Amino acid sequence: MARKTPLYEAHKKLGAKIVDFAGFLMPLQYGSITQEHVWVRTHAGLFDVSHMGEIEVHGERALEFVSYVTSNDPSKLDVFQVQYSAFPTEKGTVVDDLLVYRLEDYYLLVVNASNIEKDYNWLLEHKFDSGVEILNRSDEVAELALQGPVSEEILQKYTDIDLSKMKYYWAARGKVMGKEALVSRTGYTGEDGFEIYLSPDDVEEVFFKLLEEENVKPAGLGARDTLRLEMGYCLYGNDIDETTNLLEAGLGWITKLNKEKFIGKEALLKIKEQGVTRKRVGFEPIEAKAIPRHGYKIFDGDKEIGVVTSGTFSPSLKRGIGMGYVPPEFAKPGSKISVDIRGKKVDAQVVKLPFYKEGTVKK
Repeated sequence: MARKTPLYEAHKKLGAKIVDFAGFLMPLQYGSITQEHVWVRTHAGLFDVSHMGEIEVHGERALEFVSYVTSNDPSKLDVFQVQYSAFPTEKGTVVDDLLVYRLEDYYLLVVNASNIEKDYNWLLEHKFDSGVEILNRSDEVAELALQGPVSEEILQKYTDIDLSKMKYYWAARGKVMGKEALVSRTGYTGEDGFEIYLSPDDVEEVFFKLLEEENVKPAGLGARDTLRLEMGYCLYGNDIDETTNLLEAGLGWITKLNKEKFIGKEALLKIKEQGVTRKRVGFEPIEAKAIPRHGYKIFDGDKEIGVVTSGTFSPSLKRGIGMGYVPPEFAKPGSKISVDIRGKKVDAQVVKLPFYKEGTVKK
């Protein structure tokens, strides 16, 4: 039975097309995916991301534990700083990718909706005997993402947090429309924007109030997917999973092999030493109208060399784009490959990610 976010009735009221995504009934689109996508790139889109999971790690050994179960280095975080990371398996593959927030006296791990139970159980399985408490708060937290170039200007009207002082991948506590909130300058679109964590009781009022702004429109999962793919961001279950290791996925930058001890370290050191056998790349079909899709096969001549993990029509670039895994010798930008699109081999070229380079994200 699919679950509903606290905004389910709001989405119905707005006429959204609802789909089952990761076990939640979520809005795919309210009108046109392309129009929602373009609005986020030019104004501000408002996403319901209340399906995401929130797991807290408390205790005197919280830092040591978070460092042990994640690939990045949380010891580098200041209070209210955020970090992109992953949970590696013993083989160096990916249990999930996540955000790590260092808050006042605990760590908040924001995980993918499809993996909430799996991640929570993974953490319990690897929990230290003492000094660590793990709490799954996912049902007690609602989350909105306001994304787009005018996000700061709009949200500032409703919050007592000085957003102009908030750097990319930092957070602050304060009030949004008088409601207690945790706000971070993070997102999944490549545009400047904020993620707002609220009580489920408060989220609908904030959602509808923000939609009263003429520059804000609701955006669904369809636009969220095309926006993230234009940026070359991974989607768990498509581009990364427990069969893909962090190094071949191009996530070496969040894999700190100089950390003393973490799950998968030995395997990842070995992979690094031996070299990866494939790499995640971005590619563009030569025919702009050709659209690659997840699962399509990648070829070098008649030889199958890989598979498309994500593909779509890019509303910003007005052409087909895709990502997939290919042998290292085909991973250099400019390399020629072909993709089987509905029985026809279409020539394509490997390109440097991201596909879309005009985003307003405040790095």
